[in-house]
Amino acid sequence: MGVTERRKREREARRGEILDAARDVLLSNGLRGTTTKEIAERCELSEATLFFYFRNKDEILLSLIFESIDFWAQGLDALAARALPPAELLDAIWAFHEEVYREHPDYFVISFYLAQPQVLDNVSAEVKDDIARRSGENFRRLRELLGRVDPSTPGAILAELLWSLFLGLTVAEASRANLGYGRPGEHVKTRAQVYTVVRRAFGFAPAKAAGGASRTGPRSGARTPTARKVREAKAP
Repeated sequence: MGVTERRKREREARRGEILDAARDVLLSNGLRGTTTKEIAERCELSEATLFFYFRNKDEILLSLIFESIDFWAQGLDALAARALPPAELLDAIWAFHEEVYREHPDYFVISFYLAQPQVLDNVSAEVKDDIARRSGENFRRLRELLGRVDPSTPGAILAELLWSLFLGLTVAEASRANLGYGRPGEHVKTRAQVYTVVRRAFGFAPAKAAGGASRTGPRSGARTPTARKVREAKAP
């Protein structure tokens, strides 16, 4: 490996460390409380050194947005490649949402970020268009998957319904946590119960656990790659 290639890899590795630190700060402090100073401290860098890799906080958040989009795309493509009957495909789609939320809750925080007014005021029109285009491609992926689950209903409607439902459940959980309300693990049970209703709405019987007993949520399917692995896969 030449010097130039090694330096490029080292730079990408450092950027990855900064993004991992930003993820932690974002989850603990929220969007408004996330600062480049604390991100730098989390990865034991000076703030000046951090600015060598990212110009500002907005650029860090944009990098996380694109990382999130790539992660969803890979997971949805993996689901599309599986030849599953409709009920099992619906189970796998919901399980993938659960897995993303469990392993990368920051991706849902980023979705809240995009919904805030004026947050993209300093972002170029080209970057906004790229976010919209790539997010739209992920929506198409989900739409096509759900079209395989229920061909009688427009896939776009089903995609809007499922995504809005799951995102709303995460917002409700965050709101309760901020108010100090709710018991540990309660939200997992609630989402499982909600999914049981979703399954019935699609005309599917409750899923069966081993031994024949009904279970309230889907099994997790094939595990998706971590954010770090997504970055490594994209690196040359």
